Formats: sequence, C-alpha cells, structure tokens
Amino acid sequence: MARNTHGPTGHQPILAQSQAIHGRRDPIAYDCVKLIFVRAGSAWLFSEFGERAVSVGDAVLLAANTLCGAEPEEWVTVTTLYLDRDYVVDQVFWQHAAVLADRLEAKDFIAARYTAAAQVLRLGEHRAGCLMPWLDELSRLSLDGPAPERFYRMQSLLFAVLDVIAPFVTTTPKRQSPTQHKATWPGTPALRCFAPLRAEARAAADLLREDPARRWALGELAAAVHLSPSQFGRVFVDAYGKTPMTYLTTLRAEHLARLLRETDLPIEQAMREVGWYSRGHAARLFRQAVGLTPARYRERSRHSGRISA
Repeated sequence: MARNTHGPTGHQPILAQSQAIHGRRDPIAYDCVKLIFVRAGSAWLFSEFGERAVSVGDAVLLAANTLCGAEPEEWVTVTTLYLDRDYVVDQVFWQHAAVLADRLEAKDFIAARYTAAAQVLRLGEHRAGCLMPWLDELSRLSLDGPAPERFYRMQSLLFAVLDVIAPFVTTTPKRQSPTQHKATWPGTPALRCFAPLRAEARAAADLLREDPARRWALGELAAAVHLSPSQFGRVFVDAYGKTPMTYLTTLRAEHLARLLRETDLPIEQAMREVGWYSRGHAARLFRQAVGLTPARYRERSRHSGRISA
C-alpha cells in the first residue's frame, strides 16, 4: 500500500495513492482531477452532489478544484488517482481528434460535456475488483516519484481503468456559455505540479487565504500583484481553473466548515466571520461547495465527535 499522505507530491501527470481512513476528512479541493476507488469499508461523502454513501464497488470522480469531504463508517480503504488537468485535456483531444480543432477547443468540449463537478460511479463489486490489480500497480509505480521509464506502463494501466469506468460517467450534450468555459478551465496548456505556476496568481491566492472575510474586489487584487484586471483574471484562471471570486467562495466554505466543527458560534455569526452577510446566500454557496447545509454539516460534525469520544 502506498504511503499514507493527504495529496499528490512531485511532478507527474498520473499519481496513485492507497490509504486507510479511520477518521473524518474535512472538505478539501485539489488542482487536479481525482478518481477515488473504494476498496473496503464504507463512508459518507459530501461534495457538490450532496451527501452520498459509498462502499466497495463505488468510485468517485471529482473535477479539479472541487471540495469533497468524507466520514468513514468505522473505516474505509481507498485508492486515489490524481490526474493533471492538462494531461486530461490532452487525452480528450486525441480521443475526439476527428472533430476537435485543437486543445483549446478540447477544453471547451470538456466543460460542455462533463458539467457535473462531482459524481459517484456505481461500478459494482465484481467490476471494481477487476480494477484492483491495476490500481495496486499504479500505487507501487507512484511510490518513488516520476520516472520516464515507468510512464508508459502507468499510462497503459490508467487507460485500462478509464476504459472500464467510462460508461458510468455522466455526460451532457448541453453547452455552456464561453464565460463559463473560461471560469472552469485554464486558458493555456502549462506544465504544472498540481499547483499554480504564475507568481502573481500564487500571491493573489495567498492574499485571499490570509483574509477570506475581507470584501475583496477584482481590481484591488489585480493592483496588488501589478496586473490589469483582465490580465489578472486570465492568469488566475490559468493557475487555478476558476475565477478569483469563485476561489474566494471555496476558501470561505472551508473556513465556515472549520468554524462549524470547532466552535459554538451561531451559524449566522460564523457566516459573518467568513465574510458572508446574507444567510440564504451563504447557505446556498456552502451547500454547492460542500454538499450539505451549514446546519446539517454542524449536526454531522458533532455526531462524529460524540462517536470518536
């Protein structure tokens, strides 16, 4: 079994990690596509799909920058595949090369076809069991970091896994607007280590993380990193796959979740602490990000705490 870490390390487009989870995992988002396969045990997940039970035979597909948390029912063992966003775009481009002009069009195609940011795939125990040897080998090959001599084997194993799960992935023929495309996917292919590369984007993200409750304006952030608002918006979306204000919403949701877990603040006061002053608006944004209403999230958190005690 791979090392028990919380996320990807090192630069490689494909990474697999297996781990046993015995306690609550708070909602967190990664700047990569994630596929999570349940190998043993069961858990409750909360993400943009709401609150779902998962067990052996299930897989979870998460788009980049999608919050997801978990609460095991005693324990759960999973293997997680982390896939670089540009690598995924490249595969979709070649899959549909007959109808796509270039990789920029492939990004629009993905944004239009795969509109659900979080999906639970009910593969069934037998089908999922067939995947386990491939997932085990991917985990072993990931242990020592990136290596050119292992890349083609890892890629062949990944393709075998994707071939099995593809029929279970929900797609839609409905196209989004160009604005939504730009807010969802980065604008230019770039070598990435599951993290942003531009210093300006990192600096702006640091400002947002340091003070998520502040009433930030796009122009203010752009001035802080010495870019025009339009250029800053493009740089930030390229780094994080979402606009600065959408990124701020994710931060506020994470901060509110922490306050609901760790304090006895009334929900409305906790919302104000993170910069949300309308309860209805805050509840809607929190549920979109985490999958639960603030009240339901606090209830589950306290129930989990009683069990742990």
